[in-house]
Amino acid sequence: MRQGVAEVRDGRSFCLSLPLDYPGGNVLHPSRHPPVLRPTLRQGRVNFNFRLAELVEDRTDVISDDLAILHLQYSTQWDGLAHVGSLFDADGDGLPEAVYYNGYRAQREVQGPADAADAGASGSDLRSTSSAHALGIQNMAEKAVQGRAVLIDLHAHFGDARTVIGYEQLEQVLGMDGVVVEPGDIVCFHTGFAQAVLGMGKRPTHEALERTGTVLDGRDERLLQWITETGIAAIAADNYAVEAYPARHRGGCCAALPLHEHCLFKLGVHLGELWWLTPLARHLRKDGRSRFLLTAPPLRLPGAVASPVTPVGTT
Repeated sequence: MRQGVAEVRDGRSFCLSLPLDYPGGNVLHPSRHPPVLRPTLRQGRVNFNFRLAELVEDRTDVISDDLAILHLQYSTQWDGLAHVGSLFDADGDGLPEAVYYNGYRAQREVQGPADAADAGASGSDLRSTSSAHALGIQNMAEKAVQGRAVLIDLHAHFGDARTVIGYEQLEQVLGMDGVVVEPGDIVCFHTGFAQAVLGMGKRPTHEALERTGTVLDGRDERLLQWITETGIAAIAADNYAVEAYPARHRGGCCAALPLHEHCLFKLGVHLGELWWLTPLARHLRKDGRSRFLLTAPPLRLPGAVASPVTPVGTT
């Protein structure tokens, strides 16, 4: 925290979140949809622009109250540690179990729609018996998530085109820009993807998204080793998934999201996706800087596997 505060020089703050109704549609992920805002009800009436005098004579109040239905990973987000686990032989009996970070097991698995129906409309019974509660995003929220962040500006070197970045290219960028990453830092990768999404006006296409922005090569073992060796606290990027998805083909049994598996399952390093980093990146590059104070707590929502976030970068 003190290291982060020490990076504040001009006191300028940047909102690092997309509007939460971006990217628009569900092209990025077919099971995630834009937020829905609805009015609440007050004694059976729509509680929006509601004149309280309709209930209590002579009252002058006009009241609006609403609710939101959110897919927690639709837009700017933190991935929680219960988001991605792995099949792993945790007890040495030769049979892999579904486990998450620190050995937390998925005690009950959903086999189909009937299982979800058995848990009730909210799924609360199902979630209460899983690792989601123990590894819920509320644990990250309670830590406050404030400290020194380091921005690595991949977009400045590779432009808008889709480019898969491994350790060798990353090392070159760090050297050219004089970026130093230390234990406990939160690393932010600027690729320009979120800025491009904003320009699509909530009408993205598969073709446009698939050719836009740099992505990390999750199959690059040296890159994964760098994440381990640096001792960083978290990684955030302005693109979808941080890493290339699908990852490069590899024969045999392996993760579809190897960087997610490495960070969330093996290391306990949270991942942030779809952050809006472009204005901050331009400001830092103009000043010849890469470090800033980051404040980015997720929602304190017990049991959630992820959360929307409105990060703030202060320079």
